[in-house]
Amino acid sequence: MHKTVLILCTGNSCRSQMAEALVNHDLGPDIVAISAGTSPGPKVADGAIEALNLAGVSTDGLSPKHVDAVLNEAVDLVVTVCDNAKESCPVFPRPVPTIHMPFHDPHGEALDSFERVRDEIRAKLLPIIQERLS
Repeated sequence: MHKTVLILCTGNSCRSQMAEALVNHDLGPDIVAISAGTSPGPKVADGAIEALNLAGVSTDGLSPKHVDAVLNEAVDLVVTVCDNAKESCPVFPRPVPTIHMPFHDPHGEALDSFERVRDEIRAKLLPIIQERLS
């Protein structure tokens, strides 16, 4: 049986989407990631999609969604990747361990900024998620 991590940020269009795709690519199927935002944007940022594709990571099914849509999911860990999401993180129906690891928001910046954040998420966040959920 797999464990589920919810990755939360404000817009659910850059950092949390890249983290979701990277977890599912690198740590799946024993650890499954979903993501959401406290104020989701209209679409996943083009730079996030391109940075993931350049790393050979699938972007199928990625789309911004509000945290209310996942509140009743069976989540084993919540990760906030921006300060705003940490401050407005909702109360879940049952106690869920939470960690906060903020990353730079590359939204509106050049592709290399998205690639840098992608690589930081992979190097810093994925080992912690794996340790916490294994």
